Formats: sequence, C-alpha cells, structure tokens
Amino acid sequence: MGIDFQPDKPIYQQLIDRLAGEIIRGLRKPGDKLPSVREYAVETGVNANTIQRVYREMEQMNIAESRRGQGTFVTEDTGKLHELREKMKETYIHSFVQDMSDLGFTLEEMSEGLAHYQEGEKDD
Repeated sequence: MGIDFQPDKPIYQQLIDRLAGEIIRGLRKPGDKLPSVREYAVETGVNANTIQRVYREMEQMNIAESRRGQGTFVTEDTGKLHELREKMKETYIHSFVQDMSDLGFTLEEMSEGLAHYQEGEKDD
C-alpha cells in the first residue's frame, strides 16, 4: 500500500508521528499490540530496519514496550500517554503560531480566526 511521505522530514519520524496520532485519537489503545515489524513495513512500504527504529524510538519515549517473543505494545502507562498528547499539542500549536507569524498575522488575528473557525464548525 504505502504512504506518501513528506520529503523534508525523516520517514521514521513521520511514522512515529503517525502512530502517536493514532494513539492520541484512540485508534490504538493502551496495551494494544502494534503490527509486527514485517507487517508494518509491508503496510507502509518502508524498509523493516526503519520500522525497527520507529519501535525502538517509541520505546525510548516510553509510549511503547517490547515483550520478548510477543511483539511491541502501546504502553499501559496512561500518564505517559497524557504527556504524549500534551507534547504533541504544544508542538502543533507552536508550528501553527510560527507559520502564521511568518505570514504576518498577530496573535490577536489568530485568536479571532480560531474563534470564527470554531463558530463555523458549530454550524455544520
């Protein structure tokens, strides 16, 4: 199948972000087994060594854990998952604010735009 990757960011980091997003959205729950390295490599169209790195990095972030002979699982430590959610929120907010500032928008204009956006969402 494969995924369209962004050329300006390492593939392994994009896969970590993808899995972290799935965890945050609840698509992967605490304790869920992640696909095997081979399965995920085929699913994403990426070399198995890259997937091994993804899982190793996620273990270092304490959001996944390896169990000998069983595979890799989403951590059951809900505190770590809450930290992950907050960190990703901060990252995306920082990126948004930086991009908007680079375009010349003030924080007040951003806030007004977000309020307007939220009102539009309610109308849907």
